Amino acid sequence: MTGFEQSKRLQSLPPYLFVRLEELTAIKKKEGWDLIDFGIGDPDLPTPEPIVEALREAAGVNDYQKYSSSQGERDLRVAVAEWYGRRYGLDIDPDTQVCITIGSKEAIFNIAQAFVNVGETIVAPSPGYPVYSGASALFNEAECVLVPLRAENGWLLDVDECPAGARMLYLNYPNNPTGATCDLEYLVKVQDWCRANGTILCYDNAYSEMCYDGYLAPSVLEAGPDAIEFGSFSKTFNMTGWRLGYAVGHPDLIAGLKKCKGQVDSGAPIFIQKAGIKALSMYGPEGEIPDAVRENMDEYARRRRILVDGLRGLGYDVAMPNGTFYVWFDCGMPSFEFTAKMVELGIVVTPGSGFGESADGYIRMTVTEPVERIREALARMERGSYR
Repeated sequence: MTGFEQSKRLQSLPPYLFVRLEELTAIKKKEGWDLIDFGIGDPDLPTPEPIVEALREAAGVNDYQKYSSSQGERDLRVAVAEWYGRRYGLDIDPDTQVCITIGSKEAIFNIAQAFVNVGETIVAPSPGYPVYSGASALFNEAECVLVPLRAENGWLLDVDECPAGARMLYLNYPNNPTGATCDLEYLVKVQDWCRANGTILCYDNAYSEMCYDGYLAPSVLEAGPDAIEFGSFSKTFNMTGWRLGYAVGHPDLIAGLKKCKGQVDSGAPIFIQKAGIKALSMYGPEGEIPDAVRENMDEYARRRRILVDGLRGLGYDVAMPNGTFYVWFDCGMPSFEFTAKMVELGIVVTPGSGFGESADGYIRMTVTEPVERIREALARMERGSYR
């Protein structure tokens, strides 16, 4: 036997964005280059110590070393429901409206597995998180309709451009990759459109706590109950490698997600879920942001301003984002051309075209590098004169 051929479905899936970035930078790393990485959004700041300590304690308990359930431990589901009450003023049933997930990415994929039939339509924003338009549609043999986000519209998806009768719509604010934000009035309009069209609204709210300058991100469930929202511990608490998230929403949608997960996983590790309870308990009784999260966000805000001001000083038109830890701007040339030029300067950025063809010419940079590294990258860009 000479080898094994991948399924046609898998062959038709484009390479995941960050795999391509890794290939682009691998040679430079091998040659010993000092790369400043603004590519993948992986926090450099540590997980708050109280959460780490809770993990240490839980990991040594024999009962917490066993299988969990696909829906997750009830005490974490209760903690999520109570957090929604403190943060958004919502009354959430932990038994019918909450499912614990292995990060939010698997749930974003599995909700399509649970509800989308062959030939039905999934609507995804462009630019947008690649899972919406890639695996979620492809592995369900669904049609994906990409609806462009436009700078002149504040990077907000216009539901009037969406096809009537779509089975599912993915939406994400604060937005990856653009850093755009929305208000509750906008989410009411989107949910009204979905309800009128029989469309399942899937709201990716992974960056809900990554907000600046007085902005506070809403939950789509504040706009109404007919949706499912995905949250994550990854960005809020610098827990990307822990792989812990949650889905909250309409009981029918949670039931479908739970049934799908029951076939493919056995839940997040219990000892990690126990640490998740500690993380959510750090919030105050009225949803006050804990000091550890606030300090992290203050640091990201400082870096964000230095990067944006520096890019503006180099002649780029850059908006100051109110959410996420991404900075998004028009680079004045094809995205991968700019990306390749940056690699030659020892700088890793993310090409906007990796989030959708409509975003070619844009670049996403994270603020997950210390201030001195951001300043060094800006100095390299100035010396390189790539404008």
